[in-house]
Amino acid sequence: MKKTFFLVIAVMGLVAYTAGAQTKADSRSVPPSVTCPKPGAYKPRPAPQPLQPALPPIPANVTPPIKVGNDFTVRGAMHHLRSRVHADEIIDKRMTIVGYIVKINYSDVPKCAVHRTGKADPPNCTAPLPTFWIADEKGESSAKIMVMGWAANFAQVYTLIEAIDNAPEGKSGEVQLVDEFWAHTLPNPLPNVGAKVKITGVYGPTFTKASSGMAADGRHGIITYEAMEYIERPGEKAYLPGMKRKP
Repeated sequence: MKKTFFLVIAVMGLVAYTAGAQTKADSRSVPPSVTCPKPGAYKPRPAPQPLQPALPPIPANVTPPIKVGNDFTVRGAMHHLRSRVHADEIIDKRMTIVGYIVKINYSDVPKCAVHRTGKADPPNCTAPLPTFWIADEKGESSAKIMVMGWAANFAQVYTLIEAIDNAPEGKSGEVQLVDEFWAHTLPNPLPNVGAKVKITGVYGPTFTKASSGMAADGRHGIITYEAMEYIERPGEKAYLPGMKRKP
């Protein structure tokens, strides 16, 4: 009887303890001050928008033409020179290239080489071959082609300049000088920066016409001069360093 009494007391104590523990747990998980929001109280916020930086417009992708009519542009000739598909069509072939004269090596002539024909350069006087470069636009450009073979030396350039300056009034454009080594007529007016020209000749990576050695440019190419036509004539007459300019 006593055992039954104590057992009932123990069970009742365990039930009371469990209920109290559950009440404490509920009071901890849901604080009395927290209330659930009423329906319709939540107001959604818009998603944050990324900043839009002010960028310049994308430039148009303009591909320069290979040819203008039947004549090659400078970039067109260079493209074909480096193309596995088109290289055989132009290398060492006669063609015409149109461009502006953007550089000429008159200023590179040493003083010892500035003289008339018929006089030899002094010993150890090394002068470059007369050369100019053409590009598709005016101004210095990395895409330019050398034009060589239009004069064998600067003595002939000097002689032609003097002949043009000394020609009767109105007759300077009729002055001609045939290159004594390559047997073609030098251009008159002489090439100068700013002129637009059509150059006809053999185009390729090398120039071997000079007796002093070979010039090579596998990236841009070299055109060996045969003929030149002015589209726009140079604005200034050409002179070599040290020459007196005719007023």
